[in-house]
Amino acid sequence: MAIVIKTVNEVEKMRRAGGIVREVLQAVRAMVKPGVTTLDLENVAAKLIEDAGAKPAFKGYHGFPCVLCTSLNEQVVHGIPSAKTVLRDGDILSVDCGVVIDGFYGDSAITIPVGKVAVETQRLLDVTKASLEKAIDTVRPGAMLGDVGAAVQEMVEAEGFSVVKEFVGHGIGTHMHEDPQIPNFGQRGRGVRLREGMVLAIEPMVNAGGDAVRVLKDGWTAVTEDGSLSAHFEHTVAVTKDGAAILTL
Repeated sequence: MAIVIKTVNEVEKMRRAGGIVREVLQAVRAMVKPGVTTLDLENVAAKLIEDAGAKPAFKGYHGFPCVLCTSLNEQVVHGIPSAKTVLRDGDILSVDCGVVIDGFYGDSAITIPVGKVAVETQRLLDVTKASLEKAIDTVRPGAMLGDVGAAVQEMVEAEGFSVVKEFVGHGIGTHMHEDPQIPNFGQRGRGVRLREGMVLAIEPMVNAGGDAVRVLKDGWTAVTEDGSLSAHFEHTVAVTKDGAAILTL
């Protein structure tokens, strides 16, 4: 699949999708506290997406059963909401949401502290979020894709954490996953040159320990090999003549 350049009008449609994703994530964030289950969050998200006139991007995608990915503690990505998964004080929960409306996709993720978390745990969240912001700051016409990944990797590794290499960000538009792939590591000045009208889902996944991950028997949930905590933040970002426009704010 070649990289698809979006028109200004198409980017605005994607901003609408991104706005719905944002509202869902804000509603979920407000609900997160000890005693809540990840299925509780799933049910609220499903209703909000339906009420907005959108469709969930994840449910049914290669057989994924839910509208949210809810990944707890050492789970990196693609955790499945469940009535059995009860949030506890000190946990962290990554919530990834995607929707499609009017033929265009929006995709975003946040990691939410549950109750009071350890100082080092909060630092993991802060660094992961900051690495996403750093990556977005590199986005402009003429920049290279390697600059985006390098921005994440340099910041994360300087703080003593590791970036997940098995999972990457992606182009997005009329499909949830389009070219190019966007690793959270790389060399500046290398890779695809960014052009106005490209839309990218940039999503650092950062582990407190080593970068190795494995997928559980459910075929979906990815966890850190060493059991260390993992955080995930994601925005859908358009390349404009003035730099990056975040469509999921």
